[in-house]
Amino acid sequence: MRRRDVMLAAAGLAGSPLLAGEALAQQRRPQRPAPPAAPPSTPASSPLGPVDTQARQALLIDFDTGAVLLEKNAEERMPPSSMSKLMTMYVVFDLLKQGRLRLDQQLPVSERAWRMGGSKMFVQIGSQISVEDLARGVIVQSGNDACIVLAEGISGSEQQFAELMNEVGRRIGLRDSVFRNATGWPDPEHRMTARDLATLARRIISDHPEYYRFYNERSFRWNDITQENRNPTLARVPGADGLKTGHTEEAGYGLTASAIRNGRRLILVVNGLPSMRARAEESARLLEWGFREFDNVVMFRAADTVEDVPVYLGERPTVPLVTGRDLVLTMPRAWRTSLQAKVRFDAPIPAPVAKGQEIGRLLVSGQGVPEMTVPLIAGADVDRLGLLPRIPAVIGRWFGG
Repeated sequence: MRRRDVMLAAAGLAGSPLLAGEALAQQRRPQRPAPPAAPPSTPASSPLGPVDTQARQALLIDFDTGAVLLEKNAEERMPPSSMSKLMTMYVVFDLLKQGRLRLDQQLPVSERAWRMGGSKMFVQIGSQISVEDLARGVIVQSGNDACIVLAEGISGSEQQFAELMNEVGRRIGLRDSVFRNATGWPDPEHRMTARDLATLARRIISDHPEYYRFYNERSFRWNDITQENRNPTLARVPGADGLKTGHTEEAGYGLTASAIRNGRRLILVVNGLPSMRARAEESARLLEWGFREFDNVVMFRAADTVEDVPVYLGERPTVPLVTGRDLVLTMPRAWRTSLQAKVRFDAPIPAPVAKGQEIGRLLVSGQGVPEMTVPLIAGADVDRLGLLPRIPAVIGRWFGG
C-alpha cells in the first residue's frame, strides 16, 4: 500500500475546523473544574480575537454545526435563574411527545403553587389549568407558580420533578447541570453552565419543533392579566424567535436566545449582566456580530465525489470517496481564501469494498484555522474480481511494481 495525500482546491470554500458538527465533538475540551469568576471587563475569546462583553458568562454558537463563535467562562457553573425553566419545559415537551401528557390535560393548582413567589402566572388555588396554558405561563410569563403546577401534576412533588429534570438532563448531554427545583429559585446547588444552556436550547429546537413556537409568543393573558414576553431580542433582533430570560441578585441578568436569518440559526447564552438594558443591548449586539462576521458554506454535499480512489482486484478500477453527509462549515468570512483541504487514503484499496466503508480522511486546515479531520467513505460497492480475471491483474502488479 502507498499512502497518498491529495490536495483539493479550497478557494471559495468556507469552513473552519473548529466549526463543523462532527469535528466540534472531537475537539471539545475534557471536563475540568470551573475557573474562578472573571471580572466583567474580561473579553470573550473568538476565532477573530478578543471581543469585549459585560457578561460574566457568554457563549455564541452556530445551531447547525455547533461552531463556537464566541465564548467566555462557558464551562463555569453558575446560577441559571429562570433560564433553567428551559429544562422544565424540555421535560414537559418530552412527555407530550411520548404521549404521557396532553396539551389539553388539566392539572390542579395546589396551595403551594398559589403561594409561590417571584414572577407569576397568577394561578388560582383549587382551579384546573391545561398543560398548554401552563406552558405559556412558564415560557411567556416566566411563572414560577405555573412551574410548580406542572411539577406537582407530573411527578407528585417539585423535588421528585427536579430528579426527573436531572435524569433527562444527563440523557441529553448536560454534563455540568444540577437541578434542585423547577423554577430556578435560588439554591446553592442549583447550577448550569452556558454550554449546557446552549446544548439544551439546541435540543428544544431540534427535538420539539412543534412546541418551540411558544417561545416566539409576545404576550399571554391569564386571570385577566396580560404579561409581555421578557425576551428583548424578539423585538430588537430580526429573526429572533426564542428562548428565555433569567434574573436573580446572585446571577445578574441572563438570556438564552436564538435567531434565524437566511436559513442560518445562532444560539446565544449570556449571564451576569448588570441590568435589563445591558441584557437587551448586549444580546442584540452579539447576535448581530455573529451573523455579520461568520458564514456557513457547504463544502461537500453528501453524495459529492471528493476523490476517485484506485481499487486493487476490483470489478471496477476506482471507487468514489464521499463524505456521506453534507459537510457544512462555519468560519469567519475573511478566512475563505486561506482554507486548504487534503484527502488522505491508502492506495490502491483492496477489493471487495462495501458502500459506506471508511477508506479515507479529509483534512482541513488554513492560516488561523485549527486542523479538522473528517472521515471519508466509499460511495459504491466494488466486488472482487473472479479467479481468472484476477490472474492478469496480479501478474501486471507483480512485474509492474
